[in-house]
Parts: sequence; C-alpha cells; structure tokens
Amino acid sequence: MSHSLIVTLRTLTGNARGCVYTEPLWGIPFNLFTPYASVYMVAIGLSDQDIGLVLSVSWGFQVFWALMSGVITDKLGRRRTTLLFDILAWSLPALIWAFAQNLWWFLAAGIANAIWRVTMNSWTCLLVEDTDHNQLVPIYTWIHIANLAAGFVAPLAGLLVARYSLVPTMQALYLFAAVMFTVKAVATYILTEETTQGNVRMVETRGQSIFAVLGEYHGVVRAILRSPQTLYTGGIMLVIAIVGLVNGSFWAILATEKLNVPPENLAIFAFLKSAVALGFFFLVTPRLGWMHFKWPLAAGFGAYMLSQTLVITAPEQGYATLGLSVFAEACAYAAVSPLVDKLIVLTINAQERARIQSILYVGIILLTAPFGWIAGTLSSVDKNLPFVLNIVLLLIGGGLAWAAGCIAEERERVSIHA
Repeated sequence: MSHSLIVTLRTLTGNARGCVYTEPLWGIPFNLFTPYASVYMVAIGLSDQDIGLVLSVSWGFQVFWALMSGVITDKLGRRRTTLLFDILAWSLPALIWAFAQNLWWFLAAGIANAIWRVTMNSWTCLLVEDTDHNQLVPIYTWIHIANLAAGFVAPLAGLLVARYSLVPTMQALYLFAAVMFTVKAVATYILTEETTQGNVRMVETRGQSIFAVLGEYHGVVRAILRSPQTLYTGGIMLVIAIVGLVNGSFWAILATEKLNVPPENLAIFAFLKSAVALGFFFLVTPRLGWMHFKWPLAAGFGAYMLSQTLVITAPEQGYATLGLSVFAEACAYAAVSPLVDKLIVLTINAQERARIQSILYVGIILLTAPFGWIAGTLSSVDKNLPFVLNIVLLLIGGGLAWAAGCIAEERERVSIHA
C-alpha cells in the first residue's frame, strides 16, 4: 500500500479523482469490443479498402470537431462539454454499430464517433487545469492502468464469440457499451467541478460568437509556430496517432487472414498486452523518475519498432512470435504514453490550453486522415505493408523524441548556469 502509485490513487482529490475513478466505465466496454471491431466489419461485408475508407472519413470529420473543440470547450465549459459530447461521441455510435448492416452504417457511426475530438479537449482541460503538475505522470499512469485493467475482461468477449459467433456477440457488446458510456459521462459530471480557467474562459467568450472566437485562432497559431518544443510534441503525437490507427485497424485482420489465428483467440493477445503493460507501470515506471525523459521515450519507440518487425516476420499461427510482439508493444506503450501526455500538458500555454490543443489536434488529424485509406490500400496488396509503414514512422518519432530531449536538456543547463 506504500507503492507510489497506490499512494497517488488514494490521495487524489477534485477533478483528478472524478476523471480517474470513472475511467473504467469507459475502458471496460471499449476493451471488450475493440479487439473484434475490424473483423466484425469484415463479417458484415466490408473489404479492407472499405475499412480504410471508413477510417479516413471519420478522421476527416475529426478535423472539423477538433477545430471547434476549443471554442465549444471555452463557451460551454469543460464539465458541461464533456457530459454532452461524450454521449454524442460514444453512446450514439455504439448504438449504430450494434445495428450496422453495411458500409453506410459504419460510415454514419464513424462520423458520429468523430465528435470524441471535442471531449478529448474538454476532458483533458477538466483533468489537468486545477491539478498539481508534479502529479501528472502518476495520474496519467492510472488512467492508462484503468483502461488496461479493463482489458482483462477481453477473454470474456472471446468466450462469447466462440459460444454465440462473432456478429451477435458484437451486437450485444455494442449495446452494453452504449449504456456504460452514458453512465460514465453522467458520473464524471457529478464528481467534478468546472475548472478555474474554464470559468474565466466562459466569462471571456460569453458575448462573442463562435466565429469571433475562431477568428482569434491566427494569433494562437503564431504562438505555436514560435514554440519548437510544442512542435516536437505535435510531431510525436502525430506518429503515435498514425501507428495507433494502423495497429488498431489492421492487426486483427493480419492475424486472422494471413496468420490464420481464429477470431476467438484474439482476446488472448489483448489480455497479454494488458498484463504486461500493467506490470511495467507498477514495476518499471516508478524507477524511471531519475532518468531524463528522452531515454525512456527513445527506448519506447525502439520497442514499438521491434513489435512491428515481429508481426511482419511471424509464421502462420505463430503464437509465440505474436506474443513477443505484443509483449514489446505493451512495454513501449507503458513507457511512452504517460510521458507524451505530460509533454502535451507542459508544452502548452495554460491560459490558451483549449485553443492550442484544438489547433494541434486539427494538424494531427489532417496529416493522419489519409493514412486510413493508405493503410487499407497497402493491406489489400500485402498484409505486412501497413506495419512496414509503421516502422518507418516510428523511426521518425524516435528521432523527434531524442531531439526534443536534447533541446530540453540544453535549456535546463542554461537555466542552471544563468
């Protein structure tokens, strides 16, 4: 009970407690259906290119919602925005996925799900604005732990798929998710309060139209362009977004169609990833505090590249190789995710957090959106090619992380001697 992460969880207060404690209500249903989402789409009748199209269209709509997210978050407040748009972004599409019949249903659900870009902004502001920045890494670690722990229920989905077949099981899981997502949104609203900066921005934007607030974005863009560390962070976020998009959409397809892994066995790998990442969070992460962030970030990107290489070289039904790949990916995820989350918070001007995050997300989405279609096209040629693309991108991401770390070290050195 004296473990640093346990102490952090027990002593959480305010909005951090409301956001962290309710996270499993989202993580449990999400982890139940995610391992089977792409193969469910194939079972309904979608091709690899159809799946890539759905991804790219969804990401295209995310551009609009990411652009609007700062305005909406400032005008409605962090707390109210999170409640309303969580329901629109997660509960509604879950219902559509449950009753999907063809490509058009998945396109509609993807367009609705794109609204999550609004709550990503508002929820982040709600979590961090009144929170001690020294607690950010353990807080974000607990958020990732909450979602990973929910991954332990993934084998239940595998058992249900084996017993009732894929499509009816997924329909039931999506209906369950719609209920749980709604409960999570309401519970978060009840357990949190509007942030200090949120109240300030609501007052400042009360007499302004949405278009007037959007018109102020040019000044925010200039501020971002003058901040190299924010640009480095944006580049790292971009690489992680593309790799996550490709892995989340095409890993299961490669495993089932190229390696002939039965769909019900996919849950084994989700379980392994959760177990390894949880072990890393509790046993390794607390021991990295003395180390400059560039070292674990660079090592994490290296582990990501190893995981992709193992996927490509795995033999048919090569469970051991796939297991090693998932092990490496889980370690990479645990090493990289909390540090990148902290970088996002620390490299953004606190007074303009909502709008800066909005613009960063727009840029990332615009650059990421084509990769759904690109990866789908590559997969239709060779199931390995999307993961070759990932390796190239991860090499770039590792270079950005190292460069950002070197700049940060130099600034720390200058500040010490000043």
